[in-house]
Amino acid sequence: MASPGMEDSLTRPSSPAGLSCYLAISQLLGLTVVAMTGAWMGQFRGGIAWESLLQFNVHPLCMVIGMVFLQGDALLVYRVFRNETKRSAKVLHGLLHLFALVIALVGVIAVFDYHRKQGFADMYSLHSWCGITAFSIYFIQWLMGFSFFLFPGASFSLRSKYKPQHIFFGICLLVLSIATCLLGITELLLFNIKATYSSFVPEGILANLLGLLLVAFGLVIGYILTRDEWKRPPLAEELALSMDFKTLTNGESPSSSQ
Repeated sequence: MASPGMEDSLTRPSSPAGLSCYLAISQLLGLTVVAMTGAWMGQFRGGIAWESLLQFNVHPLCMVIGMVFLQGDALLVYRVFRNETKRSAKVLHGLLHLFALVIALVGVIAVFDYHRKQGFADMYSLHSWCGITAFSIYFIQWLMGFSFFLFPGASFSLRSKYKPQHIFFGICLLVLSIATCLLGITELLLFNIKATYSSFVPEGILANLLGLLLVAFGLVIGYILTRDEWKRPPLAEELALSMDFKTLTNGESPSSSQ
């Protein structure tokens, strides 16, 4: 006679064909862009430190980790944890976004503090405008997601109406974040190696490759998210709870809908 744990594992569907491969590619790309950003700052920009001229280098590394890699991974939670409870997936999704926000905030503080110490102007470039827009919307998106999907009290109808907007802005924010990184890469190269950039110097080649890999990371994440057959299927108990929650929040009893 099979044990309950064995029966549970047998009834859980396996991952769809191809999903695991694309997830692995996304993680390889994500870790590579983080490593390349760190290598760029360490090998060509002198390293990373808070109380020195190297403080600026905290900014690109934190923004790539937070606004790109962790944000991308947070979007994949519902594809990776297909057989876990919806509540667990929601909590992990929210925590990853929160970690991304905190790390990105460190990056934002670093660049503003560096500019203040050096007497540089703030918020004049397209990169800075896109960056502060992405960070601000990301913070609002997290607050809205927490209020609607994690904080108890939101009705089923409100959640249903907001969910499409939440998904749409989530994908748009990743696109905007990667685009902002590309602007930042170009801006940093022109500030530091403008005279030699056209000569295919190693720093320029590394930064260009980093930009291409950032685009590749975003494309793979987008492909995974837009494959309908790779969406997380609701568990049987979640369907029952969803129906009961819907009827209760609409002022009915669960039995009245049957």
